[in-house]
Amino acid sequence: MPVQQSEAIVLGYTPLREADLVVTIFTRSDGKLRGVAKSALKSKKRFGGALEPLTVVTAHWEARNHELMRLDSCEVLHSPLTDTVDYPRAVALGHVAESLNQLLPDHEANDAVFRLALATLQNLRAGKIWMPLTYFDLWMTRLTGLLPEMHLCRKCGTTLNGSAAWFHPLSEGLMCKQHKRLASIEMSAESRSLAAEMLKAPITQFTGAPWPRSRCAELRRFLHQRMEGQMEKKLMSAAILEKLE
Repeated sequence: MPVQQSEAIVLGYTPLREADLVVTIFTRSDGKLRGVAKSALKSKKRFGGALEPLTVVTAHWEARNHELMRLDSCEVLHSPLTDTVDYPRAVALGHVAESLNQLLPDHEANDAVFRLALATLQNLRAGKIWMPLTYFDLWMTRLTGLLPEMHLCRKCGTTLNGSAAWFHPLSEGLMCKQHKRLASIEMSAESRSLAAEMLKAPITQFTGAPWPRSRCAELRRFLHQRMEGQMEKKLMSAAILEKLE
């Protein structure tokens, strides 16, 4: 079969044999693919430095008639390791990779999500992780069809603009005070207002403002719950992010 080529983002890998790896990539042309990279641990010419998670590459692969393709080579276009990698940034990068890997179906191209991932990686810097993470989580839930209406009570349809809103892990949307469930978490009007702004503007519009961990923390928690509901399991990276100072 002919070798195919596409811009791609490496999502991760697992060892297969002594020098082989099973690599997961998110390609711009064909969506998420899994394939065997033969002798990847030995071949610096074909894979040297290109298989680290969230490295943007030009991938060359050969499609097969079974689940795994054969990954022939990758050339690095951008590596996250070229910028400072402290512990919070490493966790944030892991969250992006885990979310893409868990939420995207195999073999389905999604250029909007691919562009979102690239924009997030370009803005995810040491000491500045919370804004791009919030933007990524918000748009990832929207582009995968998981984001409910943010201005209406799911139970009664009451408009929530400017008023308090609550969410709960067992509810798919926001609720008004009257219909909130026991042990619900309140989402601030500021978080919902910022979410509305982010859904209308590119990520670069928000790079100048201070963004501490506390800003939109409950929004991120709500979005993680929506992702986990779809996955039917916990996001490991989300739990670690919540523990960061």
